[in-house]
Amino acid sequence: MSTGPGADSAPAPAPNNPADSAPGPASAATTAPTRGGTFRSLRIRNYRLFATGAVISNTGTWMSRIAQDWLVLSLTGSSTAVGITTALQFLPMLLFGLYGGVIADRYPRRLLLLFTQAALGLCGLALAALTLSGHVQVWHVYLIAFLLGMVTVVDNPTRQVFVNEMVGPKDLRNAVSLNSANFQSARLIGPAVAGVLITAVGSGWAFLINGLSFGAPLIGLLLMRTGELHKVERTPRGKGQLREGLRYVAGNPELIWPIVLVGFIGTFGFNFPIWLSAFADDVFQAGPGTYGLLNTLIAIGSVTGALLAARRVVARRRLLVGAALLFGLLEAVAAATPYFWLFAALMVPIGIFSLTFNVTANSSVQLATDPAMRGRVMSLFMMVFVGGTPIGGPLMGWLTDTCGPRIGFAAGGLISAAAAAAVGLILVRAGGLRVKLDLRRGHPHMVFVPRAPDAEDKELAATA
Repeated sequence: MSTGPGADSAPAPAPNNPADSAPGPASAATTAPTRGGTFRSLRIRNYRLFATGAVISNTGTWMSRIAQDWLVLSLTGSSTAVGITTALQFLPMLLFGLYGGVIADRYPRRLLLLFTQAALGLCGLALAALTLSGHVQVWHVYLIAFLLGMVTVVDNPTRQVFVNEMVGPKDLRNAVSLNSANFQSARLIGPAVAGVLITAVGSGWAFLINGLSFGAPLIGLLLMRTGELHKVERTPRGKGQLREGLRYVAGNPELIWPIVLVGFIGTFGFNFPIWLSAFADDVFQAGPGTYGLLNTLIAIGSVTGALLAARRVVARRRLLVGAALLFGLLEAVAAATPYFWLFAALMVPIGIFSLTFNVTANSSVQLATDPAMRGRVMSLFMMVFVGGTPIGGPLMGWLTDTCGPRIGFAAGGLISAAAAAAVGLILVRAGGLRVKLDLRRGHPHMVFVPRAPDAEDKELAATA
């Protein structure tokens, strides 16, 4: 497949059974997955350096997230304020996300990551200085959250596509899954440590550790052997590159509908900082330690889901839709449960299905995209995934404050489940399929089969 600026941007041909098969690239020979175990990407030195630095900075990031949410809740007593903080952090992605993709396609990605990781570390250190000095106000947190979002506009799509340069297309799906497992493994440690630190010495130390943790990925990037990176031709400066990326996605059902579903789930289903802090504080009358515990339980499920995804050679579309549907339904069930132990236990399967959905969507979209367009496509992917938070965060925060945490959590789950069902039906019809039910014992109860031609199709065939 051509990877240069003049590469054909037509979408890859659809697989024979779109409901069952993951989208594939134009050249199967260059992207056929290799076998070799769950952790096969770690055999590559550059990726090992990347993953080692990431797990350290991710741990600091999770500590900072928990500390930030609890700090805002302590300063304001408002779930809406927590939602505003989250929204400000992701608003730049909504406004400028596509430009981040253009930058990721145009400039050397390793160099971009050196700048973005350093900037993220400086933001963490600034918030630590304000908090430890006792001068922090809620507007300080808002401002730093917005600055973090501005850096993330470039950092997110660049990190997503840099994975392919480190491991190549054959191990891309595995590396994406391990990245998610890495991020969620840090979630096992970060919230628990943050809960202890907040209770013992305050939020400032969590922010300080987060700022210093970005030294690890910087060292890893500097130690990489650039000669071992897979060569990717840069997209030259030119007019209409944003429009070209949007047309490419809009004309490819293998991309547009998974991205639409990602947008709904990211906007309405992933507002855990709002809901879990409200449940810990208002419903169960607990402290930051319980909030950290709930996040840790989600992380246990998320790591499990990511590792299961890493073992899969292919991802099926019904897995994508099914995971999103179960994720939403489990959120609604958790919102209704009156018992803390049951609520806490449900965080594990919610984490499993959230990461199964996220990894499947991410890797499928990347593998269905021409390499010359990958930065722009993944910036759109990340824009709708996290860029919807400025809409969903304040809305879900207001609903949680007005109607209670249970109503807010249930609403997010039911919207996610409804979106999964709708997109699933659209993908089935787009693939020329229909659902066939068979209730006989020993037979699959639901399968996808080719849709029978309608009367007009038969008439046209008869006269052909």
